[in-house]
Amino acid sequence: MSNFNYRFVLKTMGFLLIIESLFMMASTVVAFYFKEMVGDAMLISATITFFAGIFSRLIGTDNYPKPIGKRESFFMVAISWIILSAFGMLPFYFGGAIANITDAYFETISGLTATGATILTDVERMPKALLFWRSVTQWMGGLGIVVFVATILPMGGNASVLYDTEVTGIGYDRFRPRISQIAKRLWLVYAFLTAILIFLLWAGPMNLFDSVCHAFTTISTAGFSTKQNSIAYWDSAYIEYVITVFMFIGGINFPLIYFFMQGDPKKLVQNEEFKWYVAIIILSVAIIGIALYVSGQMTGIEKTFRTSLFQVVSVLTTTCHSTANFMNWGPFFQFMVVIFMLFGACAGSTSGGIKIVRIIILFKNSINEFKRQVHPNAILPIRLNGRVISIDIVTKVLAFIFLYLTILIASCLVLALSGMGFENSLGAAVSCLGNVGGGLAEIGNNGHFYDVPTSSKWFLSFLMLTGRLELFTVLSLFMPAFWKR
Repeated sequence: MSNFNYRFVLKTMGFLLIIESLFMMASTVVAFYFKEMVGDAMLISATITFFAGIFSRLIGTDNYPKPIGKRESFFMVAISWIILSAFGMLPFYFGGAIANITDAYFETISGLTATGATILTDVERMPKALLFWRSVTQWMGGLGIVVFVATILPMGGNASVLYDTEVTGIGYDRFRPRISQIAKRLWLVYAFLTAILIFLLWAGPMNLFDSVCHAFTTISTAGFSTKQNSIAYWDSAYIEYVITVFMFIGGINFPLIYFFMQGDPKKLVQNEEFKWYVAIIILSVAIIGIALYVSGQMTGIEKTFRTSLFQVVSVLTTTCHSTANFMNWGPFFQFMVVIFMLFGACAGSTSGGIKIVRIIILFKNSINEFKRQVHPNAILPIRLNGRVISIDIVTKVLAFIFLYLTILIASCLVLALSGMGFENSLGAAVSCLGNVGGGLAEIGNNGHFYDVPTSSKWFLSFLMLTGRLELFTVLSLFMPAFWKR
């Protein structure tokens, strides 16, 4: 540990806290604009966070003795989400909206990890400033707040290390040169899409406040809403189609969106993962739509199509906005929803889950194993987008999926030990590990985690962090060998 670059961690953490305090100040402005009493609590929280950031930066240094390695990057990324959540819960706690630290922390880390699981039983009773702050936390965490730091904090070669640690994916096509420039462009795309969505929602039945909040939570595929009934509150086909389109966009690999906007659509439309993503949505919408229509649970072709499309895209992208309660649709639909929660959307997007690219590699590797039974000496490489995937990446994908499912099963057992039922345990584990936000059984019906035992809330908070950072970043910190020179 003697060569661990703790000053880099302190300096970067300080910068993150300062950024968080500025977003809190924006929420403070909202409180004063609406003349809400929570404004003082917001201001105090922002001030504490700001000076904590200044202090952390002061004890850091500008001159790093050497480039940071995996230990510093893994620790920096993991600890940043934990500390930002600790400070981010202050507005909820000081404002009196959430009475205990457990619930306040759960709500905040759910926001920052873009999960969307909530303990709130009546969202509409919350002050607008806190509803805005909830939405802001999801927008901050959607693309990755540490990646945001890489866009404006001079880091040299250290930026690429942090970028690779936080951005989701398997690494086969990651950008290597000029990481800070790439990160800036991705955040510009992210902000531009958010602005467009705000305008489109405001042009419909939403007011400006609701438009901003839902734009933040939609493009980040996170799912917090200012209404207890989520998007169903507006009962608007226009709102549903607009949000569906932007949830779909949020589930696409953001570098591919950037190239598309730069006038190079081939990278997107020819991307194999994107093709699978579209195909899964089309097939799922057809199956669910036909099943709902034939069973008589929904009437009207357009309404059935719109509801099916919205719910499939919402769950697959792990956004979990809702226009209908799928718990009322029956076991078949609930099973499909769990599958969507596990899959997630594309790597490099704001969605959670395993990611479709890993499913593709698993599928192709399984097909090759069948072929080897007939041709044992054949060399059968796995190709993705016309390129051969290395054995190392295939092995890592298989290890990731095995570890993901193992953690999921173990988590169900842990939650069951706390007294949660089977469906609740399964739904909560899948939801939080996949950063989805929905649930099954009582959690699915009620739409909140308020009644979950305290110990389980802390465990689920850990699952949200682990899922957001794709397992290895967090779990590696618990391996003694990881800290050896």
